[in-house]
Amino acid sequence: MIRILTLATSAIALAGCATADAGSVVGTTTPAASDEKPAPDTMRWLYGSGEAAGASIQTWRQIADYAIAISRQRKVPQSVPLGLPAVDGGIGTPSCIKADGTTKPFAAVFDVDETVLLNTGYEYWQALTGKPFDADEWKQWADNGAGIAQPVPGAVTGLRRLREAGIAVIFNTNRNSDTAAGTIAALEAAGAGPAVHLESLFLRGDDDMGGRKDGRRATIAESHCVIAMAGDNLGDFADVFNADESAIAARRAMVARGEYAQLWGNGWFLMPNPVYGAWQHGNVGEVFPPEARWKPSPSDAPLTMGQQ
Repeated sequence: MIRILTLATSAIALAGCATADAGSVVGTTTPAASDEKPAPDTMRWLYGSGEAAGASIQTWRQIADYAIAISRQRKVPQSVPLGLPAVDGGIGTPSCIKADGTTKPFAAVFDVDETVLLNTGYEYWQALTGKPFDADEWKQWADNGAGIAQPVPGAVTGLRRLREAGIAVIFNTNRNSDTAAGTIAALEAAGAGPAVHLESLFLRGDDDMGGRKDGRRATIAESHCVIAMAGDNLGDFADVFNADESAIAARRAMVARGEYAQLWGNGWFLMPNPVYGAWQHGNVGEVFPPEARWKPSPSDAPLTMGQQ
């Protein structure tokens, strides 16, 4: 999850909406009548549609099936490729063998927001008010959202299956490290825990790389054989994908062609998130290259009276 751009909505905050006190769950005192305001289409899909639930359940089933099958193979284990600092090309495959010759335990690594947890409470507040992302309000939510943040459909079952198969579940999120307690509480309340900071939960600020996750991935790979990764943003797999988010065509081509294209569903699993993320760049000319454009031919038919 990467909070870099706000929702594409121009709605003005409704008069009479109460502001939550510091430390409270944001938006709980808002009058129910204002709930009649239309939600953004992207939120309708991700947080309200059966299609989104089905896609998420399908992905989580694939994650568990894949990782469990890999863990049962009778051969020397191999890590899935992952973003690592100072590696040529930005993506490497760490060894699954320790210095003493023993095998590292298997692990599956997950982003948290919109991958394991749905930030329904915070996104409700944004949908209601039309406000842009606010770091202070986000921290209130991250600290106090336990019990409101719902699990992504399929996540609880998928995580349970992984743990029962002896595969460690490790979370790597860009929530700030000072929200560790709230994040742990939210994961546990949603049925996705347990999580222990710096053991099975890594957050922004745990190293000196800021929002880049490659350093944390390297730390995880030192002690575990990472056989699956899942997230809702390309940066959840390797920082190189987000090195230039404005390079729309090049970023898409890097993902959709060549060796990395082989990894989707084969160790790398992407969760749907149309609400926010690094994808929120691109004008019409950048999104639609010349070879993908079309327009209808002008009609030579005479106008009828009703068309004039």
